[in-house]
Amino acid sequence: MEKILDIVDAIAHEKGLKPEQIKQALKTAFVQTAKRVINNKFAFEANIDTDTKTMIIVQTITVVADDNEILKDEERAPAFISISDAREYDDQVELEDQLQIEHKLEDYGRTAAASLHREIEYHIQRLVEDDIFNKYKSKVGSLISGRVTRVDDANTTYVEVDEIRAILPMKSRIKGEYFKVGDHIKAVVRRVNMDKEQGIQIELSRTSPKFLEELLSLEVPEISDGTVIIERSARIPGERAKIALVSMHPQVDAVGATVGVKGVRINAVSKELIGENIDCIEYTSIPELFVSRTMSPAIISHVEIIKNEAGENEKAIVTLPSDQKSKAIGKSGINIRLASMLTGFNIELVENDTASNQESGQIEESKESVDALKALFS
Repeated sequence: MEKILDIVDAIAHEKGLKPEQIKQALKTAFVQTAKRVINNKFAFEANIDTDTKTMIIVQTITVVADDNEILKDEERAPAFISISDAREYDDQVELEDQLQIEHKLEDYGRTAAASLHREIEYHIQRLVEDDIFNKYKSKVGSLISGRVTRVDDANTTYVEVDEIRAILPMKSRIKGEYFKVGDHIKAVVRRVNMDKEQGIQIELSRTSPKFLEELLSLEVPEISDGTVIIERSARIPGERAKIALVSMHPQVDAVGATVGVKGVRINAVSKELIGENIDCIEYTSIPELFVSRTMSPAIISHVEIIKNEAGENEKAIVTLPSDQKSKAIGKSGINIRLASMLTGFNIELVENDTASNQESGQIEESKESVDALKALFS
């Protein structure tokens, strides 16, 4: 125990922590042990003697006047001493001076040693957990990969990621995909919690739009280096997705760079998403134009943005030919749902029959002209 500081660097290296963190944890452990085995009402302080590499425990007592009311307070009195009592030890002492009494835990036998061991173990473990928690807290929304270690009866997948085990709930798994022990999977960190009983809990997701964005960043260099930015994204996992892209360079086509030659880049991402179709759209800050683009592959005639009383955009009324309505809605309404998710508008479709009526009138007019010619030459 005397040379305990010799192991600071070893613990720091083994646990991946900073030596200063370990030293502070040891100080706390010594103080807590002193309170437990000596007197929990005493004010202790732990200091490091760099020459002997030992920890020195001192009890600090503040000198106060003989009639000070604090001496009558049972809870606070142990940290104070009257000036009369203090001068029995040192006749030069003055009010507000702080006397320090050194204590050696070795004098308190095995009980102190066992208590110190538990305290050190506890505080080092807290440091490790805090370090891991902060590490993964900063990774929320980031892509990580790991190996499947278990799949329970509720189809929750347990994934080993570096030094910790994360969980991928069934609700955060793409429909139709199954994992078995030994599989290596990618996912984004969805949530990180610290639980007193169960420790650190990391939840992963493969259904989040952020997962799509991270995969695209991994596959498309222009996205990873910031030349192309994913402005918005929306997904119905395993079925279809829409992403709005912006190019930060005039000579780079955002959509073309993301799709890649013959669709090689976007297809690689789609494969990871179990065949999910991905529509790439060029983003614009003009809401009417943006809504029109998100309704692709339907051809839109007109878009009107309706505002509420507060002047905020409330919904988009999309006018389109009747033969484009099914394309705008999509299978099971998937296209219009994604467009609404991407733009943030409630989208209302209105059929435009003007074009059909004009075409019908032109046909009737042509028939009348043919009939007139026939009558002329008969």
